[in-house]
Amino acid sequence: MKRPSVAHVLATWFGCGHVPYAPGTTGTLGAIPLYLLLRPMGHVAVLAAALLITAIGIGVADVVAKDLGKKDPQIVVIDEVAGVLLTLSVAPPTWGALAAGVVLFRIFDQTKPWPARAAERRLPGGWGIVLDDVAAGVWGAAAMLGLKAAGIL
Repeated sequence: MKRPSVAHVLATWFGCGHVPYAPGTTGTLGAIPLYLLLRPMGHVAVLAAALLITAIGIGVADVVAKDLGKKDPQIVVIDEVAGVLLTLSVAPPTWGALAAGVVLFRIFDQTKPWPARAAERRLPGGWGIVLDDVAAGVWGAAAMLGLKAAGIL
């Protein structure tokens, strides 16, 4: 049996992408330990991690997509990690905000409001795989900021 490459391990977020049902949701949930580790360091640390994972994700998603011969393989979930961390980068440090951020990100990831769907369709390789989820993460962050402003979070 062939040992998985570093690109494969990262793209699947340490195996989360191999869950047979809802790998995107599993990848999103797989980001929570990293978020909880970074949360005490503040919003900037979470945002920096989101940006770093975005950059790494573009490369590793491209490698795995080419290896599998697919445009956007379901097993690639590092894009969900980058997106949900972007949403959570503005979240207050509460369990309720964490839950709201995950739910909001998943809603925007599934509905793909502009420019997410355009990024997914028009950008090549890893760029399209990752940046649609980053766009969903921006929408999630905007919604979180709206909930904070309304006093809900």
